[in-house]
Amino acid sequence: MKKINFLKVGVIFSLLLFLCSNLSAQQHILNDDQLIDDRAKEKINQIGDEVKSKLGVNIYIYAKSNLGLDENIKTKDKIDFIRNNENQIISTLEKPYVLLSIAVEETHVNLLFSDELKSVLDKDDILDGYVVPLLASKDKNTLFAKVSAATLNGYAAIGDIIAESKQIKLESSIGNAGKVSSTIWRVVMYTLVVLGLLAYTYAVLKRRK
Repeated sequence: MKKINFLKVGVIFSLLLFLCSNLSAQQHILNDDQLIDDRAKEKINQIGDEVKSKLGVNIYIYAKSNLGLDENIKTKDKIDFIRNNENQIISTLEKPYVLLSIAVEETHVNLLFSDELKSVLDKDDILDGYVVPLLASKDKNTLFAKVSAATLNGYAAIGDIIAESKQIKLESSIGNAGKVSSTIWRVVMYTLVVLGLLAYTYAVLKRRK
């Protein structure tokens, strides 16, 4: 009889842990369409919890594989739809907030944040330095891997920047790894461009000779 009771307690405890972990994920990852790896989710939740407890800021991720838009939709209508969709999302968020929004098929990436953080965060710096390079990389990595890396990279950068503005060090920080990976990607891309130009110049000169 006691064994059965212990078994029930174990099952209930495991269920509670599962529900708590899911609740935590929902607090930071509003939607991901199963595009983000579980390990990346775990790290994102860890960073999000620490940022919330130490800095009082809520960082959210909203990632969709697609927004269900018609293929022939006009660019203006597409932009209006995305903007309205994001406005609906942020209207439900707890301030101060940061929202990293991604729609893969629509090739849309955006960063929105409440007025309190306008003097702290640089949208273009974060997206161009930490998110877009990993999403746009032309390599053998799957879309699943790219979205996971890009969201974690951007999320961690946002947390670090806000923490630095308050002279606080996050224990969950991934350090300079995110910036390094983006820098390496840029160096590789620039190198390929330069090599391409050199090859083109050589071909032109060879033809003239």
